Amino acid sequence: MKATPLLNQRRAIDAHSFASLVVWQLPEPVPGSTHLYKYSLAYIVSRVCVLRYDNERGKGDHRHWGEVETPYVFTTPEQLIADFWSDIATWRASP
Repeated sequence: MKATPLLNQRRAIDAHSFASLVVWQLPEPVPGSTHLYKYSLAYIVSRVCVLRYDNERGKGDHRHWGEVETPYVFTTPEQLIADFWSDIATWRASP
């Protein structure tokens, strides 16, 4: 079984920002993760990535909030995407 793309989307948020969402289903977990998904979700503002969720090979599931990287507890692709959109709303509401 090959990797199956589940989501590949770029969505404009406003004139200066966009969200990029890429999720794949895999035949086996990426090293560092225990689930069958590979993902990269990014929020870009004025050409700078300010928020990112990914499970880079060997690093496992994690989130970048500005310069800070923290572990992320992955449950489902749907929850991942909901958490991502919630964080974008929080970022946009902060001064």
